[in-house]
Amino acid sequence: MWTIGFIGTGNISSDVISGICNSSLKLNKIFVSPRNKNKAKILKKKFKSKILISKNNQDLIDKSDWVFLGVLPEIGEKILPNLKFKKNQLVISFLSTTNLKKLRKLIKSKVIIVRAIPMPPIAIGKGPVAIFPANKKVKLFFNKIGNVFEIKNEILYKNYWAISGTMALYYQMLKSLSDWLINKKINKIDAQKYVTSLYLALSSLAYIKSDKSLKNLVNNSQTPGGLNWQGLLDLKKTNYYKNLNKILSKIHKRLNKS
Repeated sequence: MWTIGFIGTGNISSDVISGICNSSLKLNKIFVSPRNKNKAKILKKKFKSKILISKNNQDLIDKSDWVFLGVLPEIGEKILPNLKFKKNQLVISFLSTTNLKKLRKLIKSKVIIVRAIPMPPIAIGKGPVAIFPANKKVKLFFNKIGNVFEIKNEILYKNYWAISGTMALYYQMLKSLSDWLINKKINKIDAQKYVTSLYLALSSLAYIKSDKSLKNLVNNSQTPGGLNWQGLLDLKKTNYYKNLNKILSKIHKRLNKS
């Protein structure tokens, strides 16, 4: 068994830690930084002896075999040059806009760096985790709490990061649909459960059929003149999907600046 540490205890780090603690992974200890004291205390209370709150980031690094970077990119770029990592220590970065070359400059020690994109569902052991560069140990680790995609190069990797920027869009859609039902006098809990249950089922079906063109699902879910046909046609008229591509392009452009 080995020991891991998380610099930064924000939402993503908390989700990953929850996924780890709810999985079959065998770890000695999980150190978390004291930066976000409230979330660190919540994790400590929830998972008890598995979680230890470090005195500071350097103490965390000294005691960990693997170190996860879960702070905002601008904070990471500020604090990393002042930290001393162990030779050949494995560092897994969640920093979205800090590329591998820059990370190596910031971390002056000779370490092994892997970039990863975990998503909130990792807390319940679900969802994709894109990693770059390929690393057998990291792949085995994340496959215990998600579904790993090893990316060949960093240019392609940025495309996956762009897609990760659409999570809030999806949840806003679920909220809008639920709110519409609520405005029609449907109980709030019933509305939210119905909408989320529907889209969970649709996503599950799409995943099962993801080896085929998703266009088949689009075609098979509508009948000319039917309700889904009407809904899709009206949405297309608003240029919704063209605007979605523009949004992705803007996110991708931001990532390319890093």
